[in-house]
Amino acid sequence: MTTSRPYLTGHFTPVVEEVTATDLTIEGTIPPELTGRLLRNSHNPKPGVTPTHWFKGSGMVHGIRLRDGRAEWYRNRWVHTPALDGAPYMTEKGPDLTASAAGTHVIEHAGRLLALCEANLPFELDRDLGTVGAYDFDGKLRTAMTAHPKEDPVTGELHFFGSSPVPPFLTYHVADAKGALVHSAEVPGATGALKHDFALTRRHVVFIEGNVTFDPTEPSGIPYGWSDQQPSRIGVMPRGADGARDVRWFSIEPGNMLHVSNAYEDGQGRIVLEGPTVDREGFRLSWNWWTGAPGRGSEPVSRSYTRRWTIDLTAGTVDEHIIDDLPVEFPTLNEDYLGSENRYQYAIAFPDENGLGGYGLVKYDRTTGARRIHQVGDARLPSEAVYVPATGATNEDDGYLLTVVSDIKQDASQLLVLDATGLDKIATIHLPHRVTAGLHGSWIPDTPRITP
Repeated sequence: MTTSRPYLTGHFTPVVEEVTATDLTIEGTIPPELTGRLLRNSHNPKPGVTPTHWFKGSGMVHGIRLRDGRAEWYRNRWVHTPALDGAPYMTEKGPDLTASAAGTHVIEHAGRLLALCEANLPFELDRDLGTVGAYDFDGKLRTAMTAHPKEDPVTGELHFFGSSPVPPFLTYHVADAKGALVHSAEVPGATGALKHDFALTRRHVVFIEGNVTFDPTEPSGIPYGWSDQQPSRIGVMPRGADGARDVRWFSIEPGNMLHVSNAYEDGQGRIVLEGPTVDREGFRLSWNWWTGAPGRGSEPVSRSYTRRWTIDLTAGTVDEHIIDDLPVEFPTLNEDYLGSENRYQYAIAFPDENGLGGYGLVKYDRTTGARRIHQVGDARLPSEAVYVPATGATNEDDGYLLTVVSDIKQDASQLLVLDATGLDKIATIHLPHRVTAGLHGSWIPDTPRITP
């Protein structure tokens, strides 16, 4: 395996074996209310395979089981899709939606574990992370599925979309709380721009189209690239069965956003949307890292700064500005506040495009503007921080943050349990081997969320 690709080295060096370990070593005390499983996905190609793009690496899901103050097990398993064995995405009949890397995210909805990759169908896993197979919602899902669906904390519905570089460019879907696909609609006015994530508010669905769009000449196999001719826009669509016909598109400044922090309607009825964005140079540095091309940044994301858009639907205007100068990615929050106004947000801090600065876990207070950083240590990279509410929580940040740290010097990984209020470390769980850094994951509690 070549070492010239940054996504195959350092923190991102693939794991070569599937293992199962039990009764993990713990420092500190795991709160007994943390009863469930932390699942994390990662791009992890098999030995001898060198993908042409970071995102083409086969998915491997890592799981850590916590119960009654114990870390009962860790296991990691490749997601066994046709692509794991070399099946191509493009065939004589068109795209094979089952030929998935399945390496971006892993979620649970209505009792099903789904490994996700935005160009494909989801793949269902069993409780032990074995692969069940491609899942198409009983034949009703005929598009790809975003890797970033949103579960409404009030209704339990799962909102998601399928994006394509060719028409239909954007299809919106809703599955009910029991997992049945109950609504699908093509969204008019969309283009071939990359749509990796989106936002859900109490009354609207918000889509983001940046300057990254379909580029069939891109040699990496992921056919997208920056285009100054591609308009950068936000699409606002009312929720409901007929919402697509009333979608409105608003022009915004050039840029590209991969991940949404949150969105909500404020007291004046305006939509407030936040998330890390990159400019043209930031995208160039990041994309060259993802493909292993020359002229890349030192990290997988460069010049990625949190931006806020305030969309006034009555006036038809958008106000936007960068609200923090720290390079961050992988934003998270207490998902009870998804779609509603939240005070706190979390993210992972990265060194800047020159390699200056360190890794850390960031907490933002959107009311005071304060920023707190938990430094994880030299040559240690934390994963996206998953928020778990504490039992009997009364404040938004009464809970815990779970993050898996990749330690290059020790060639090891640990699961850190942090107090979400002050970012103090509560427990360290030692894993049996170093876990490949990136990407997204979920906390799956033994007791599921209760919705109306």
